[in-house]
Amino acid sequence: MTQNLPEIPDTLVNVDVIGYSNFLVNTGATGTKFLKEIRDNKKIMGIKCPSCGKVYVPPRLHCPTCFARMSEWVKLSGKGSLTSYTVVRYEEPYLPKQPPFAYGIIQMDSADTGMAHFLGEVDLDKIKIGMRLEPVFKEEREGSILDIDYFKPSS
Repeated sequence: MTQNLPEIPDTLVNVDVIGYSNFLVNTGATGTKFLKEIRDNKKIMGIKCPSCGKVYVPPRLHCPTCFARMSEWVKLSGKGSLTSYTVVRYEEPYLPKQPPFAYGIIQMDSADTGMAHFLGEVDLDKIKIGMRLEPVFKEEREGSILDIDYFKPSS
């Protein structure tokens, strides 16, 4: 059976859509423990795979490498190295900070994965891959990843 499909027009049709979303996300028991440690103790925790030994930050329930269930928590120093970054210099209503600002992937010491977060107390034109960073926690914490205000260069 053959179908006659409509002709595709040569001109493009652009549609602007403005959407708003107000929703809650359940982080589960693993994510909740991770966020509580940040909130209550200013500690960044990783989780270690019992099979392959990799340490993940942020933690997850199952190892994405070997699919083992993970439950061994590892306290990390919070310090790490910058592996990638970007500087945001434009303004959009959905951005969490006023530009210019930077965020990057921080490879935590003793972890096998990186964690995305804001960078602060640094000249945006002098950010370098490999620079050492440490977290700065907010004074008032509420159980969010944003309880880590940013990562700053460590001495």
